[in-house]
Amino acid sequence: MKMIHTLFEGIFDNSVTSSIEILDFLLCVGVSLIIGLFLSLVHGFRSAESKSFLVTLALLPAIVCVVIMMVNGNVGAGVAVAGAFSLVRFRSAPGTAKEISSIFLSMGAGLVTGMGYLGYAVLFTLILGLVMLLLNVINFGGSNNRLLQKTLLITIPEDLNYSEVFDDLFEQFTSQHEIISVKTTNMGSLFKLRYNITLKNVSMEKEFIDELRCRNGNLEISMAKQEVNGYEL
Repeated sequence: MKMIHTLFEGIFDNSVTSSIEILDFLLCVGVSLIIGLFLSLVHGFRSAESKSFLVTLALLPAIVCVVIMMVNGNVGAGVAVAGAFSLVRFRSAPGTAKEISSIFLSMGAGLVTGMGYLGYAVLFTLILGLVMLLLNVINFGGSNNRLLQKTLLITIPEDLNYSEVFDDLFEQFTSQHEIISVKTTNMGSLFKLRYNITLKNVSMEKEFIDELRCRNGNLEISMAKQEVNGYEL
């Protein structure tokens, strides 16, 4: 029991000097790198993330750890460092909610290791990392309707009344439809219509397109997976 208690003590708690021993420094940085690598692997599991983001996620805990150790309780220096980190926000593109949460998780782990509480940092990372991994595996918050949600592009001649010509087909093949945009093309002789639709059955997609071709004079039709805005939280 005493050994477990010692594990969760801060390695700087008993320090009587303001300097940091080289072995303590290397230990904190090493643990931070292991934590960062673990978080990077968890975040990248079943996700199409860029190599640069995963590398950044792996290194971020060690960077924060070193900064916290160098601040070493100086409030003024801490405020200055926080201001410097805030500037990074204006030099980077906005990310998804998952990416932002992973960054905060990495920074939190680096903060704890920088304060010397390595046991708590490892425990914190394992709990949050495993919870994140579990949510990815069970597809928490996902929906099977995503496979049914499509973006439909239809080209029609200018003399066709697009506001109601496809209504019966939408009623038959879709559970929901919404016109997103209307655009003229080919010197105004054609209209390009863009819909967001939810199919009733994926297997009826070809039949649906064939019926649309009969209505639009066999002009161009395309159907694609509905895009999700990656910058929305």
